[in-house]
Parts: sequence; structure tokens; C-alpha cells
Amino acid sequence: MKALLFPLLTALLAACLLWQKWAHDRALRRLNEDLDRLLQQGTPLPIDQYREGSLSILANQMEKITLRLTAAADRVQQEKRSLADSLADISHQLRTPMTSVQLALTLLRSPDLSTPRRMELTAELRGQLTRMDWLIETLLKLSKLDAGTIPLRPETVPAAEVVERAAAPLSIPMDVRSQRLYVSCQAETIRCDPDWTAEALGNVLKNCMEHTPAGGSISVAVHETPLFTEITVEDTGEGFAPEDLPHLFERFYQGKNASAERYGIGLALARSLIAAQDGIIQAQNGTQGAKFIIKFYKQII
Repeated sequence: MKALLFPLLTALLAACLLWQKWAHDRALRRLNEDLDRLLQQGTPLPIDQYREGSLSILANQMEKITLRLTAAADRVQQEKRSLADSLADISHQLRTPMTSVQLALTLLRSPDLSTPRRMELTAELRGQLTRMDWLIETLLKLSKLDAGTIPLRPETVPAAEVVERAAAPLSIPMDVRSQRLYVSCQAETIRCDPDWTAEALGNVLKNCMEHTPAGGSISVAVHETPLFTEITVEDTGEGFAPEDLPHLFERFYQGKNASAERYGIGLALARSLIAAQDGIIQAQNGTQGAKFIIKFYKQII
């Protein structure tokens, strides 16, 4: 009896090993088929079918790797779409100034053109080229913001310094329009990226300047609360049409009072720059004209 028991146990052990190998090979084949469907069709891995043993660890790691690769591929596609959209925007928006440039060049070729008219066309040509340069630069900044490739370096800086840097490029145009700028900084400092914040605020101020009549004024006030630092900009212009308010920060949106020479991207860039710093910008009608409210929230621990 004992002589038969040993061969029987050996055979039983061999059968168990063979069954375990068959089951393991079957699970590997199933995992391979699931991975193939994942790669070819995007079908998620059925992790629940691999609950035990080393295969469950392997399947889980493979799913993590696949999800990361999928997310990376999605980001690449998003960046490609953003670049394509930006190039299409640049091409579309350049058509009008390019037409003006070509017309001015054609007129400048005339031998009978008077000197005053030649100077006028030259000035117009210079202005159109300046607008085209600004447009291309602004659209490229927007595309970089969309792709997340613009580094933002927040630091604590004097609030008055940021306002001063934002308003500096507008000093001459405002002087020509006999407009006045009033600044009140109750908050001594503000935490933000000073360069990009000055550019965002500058675009807001430029919008106010363009919609404020000669002799009008623009007011900038900075104050802080325990939760945020707020910048308020108000002008004495015509304000916003109610139907324009929901769309003011959309790219290329032309409001009711916008002139034909405006592109509608200055406020869009301002919103993107502020949002990239976890801030918000809002627009509404104030007591006299337009009113913009910018908030930079503090990190509360």
C-alpha cells in the first residue's frame, strides 16, 4: 500500500503543477489579449479579473503606464490643436492690416503722389506694421499660455510698482487725450508675477483709455482683505452694453462700441495671465463707466 502511495502523490503533485502552469499561461494569454485590445481599441484593462498573485500587480502597473501614456498623448494633441488654432487666428487677423499695407504700397508707387499724401501713407503704413507686430506677439503669448509653457514666478512686490509699470506705456497716449490717471494703493504689496501682471493690467488700462472720451479719467485702487488682494479699475467712459458683458474676455469678440481697428484679444490675454496665477477678473458697469475687478487670492494655511 505504501509502495503505491508515493507514485500516486507524485502523480497528483505533477498534475497540480501542470494545472497551475496551464492556468498561469492562460491568464498570461488573456492579459496579452486585453493589452492588445487596450492598445488597438482603447478598451480599459479588466483589473478585476487579475485580483491575485503577481499578475494583478503586473496588470495594475501596466494600466498606470498606459493611462500616463494616454494622458501624455492627449496633451500633445491638445498642444497641436492649440498651435493650429493660433496659426489660423494669426492668418485670419492679419488679412485686414495686410490689405491696408498692400494698398498703401500701391499708392506710394504713384509718381504723381504729393509729398503730404506720401507722408500720410508712410505714417499709415508704419502704424499698420506696428499693429501686425503687436497682434502676432499677443497671439503667440496666448498660445504659450494655452500650452502652459510660460513660466510664472510669483513674488511679493510693491503694489504701486506694478500699477506704475502697467500704466507707463499709456502715459503719452493719455496725455494726448487729456486723460488723467488716479491711483490709490491701500495695499502696500501684492503677491504675483510682476511682469505678466503688469502686462495684464496694462491691457485693462488700455481698454479703458480707448473707451474714455478726451478729458476723462481712469482710477486704479488696490486694497487687500484676509482672503485676497484686489485691483479695481474704473473709467468715465460709456460703459458696457448689457449684451457684451458675458463675452468681454472671449478672444476676438468685438463689442457694440468696439472700433474696426480693435482685435478683441487684449482682455482675453489679461484674463489668461491672471487665471494662470489662480486669480480672477470680472467686468461690470460702474457708477460712471466701465469697471474691472481683479483678485489675487492668498494661500491660507
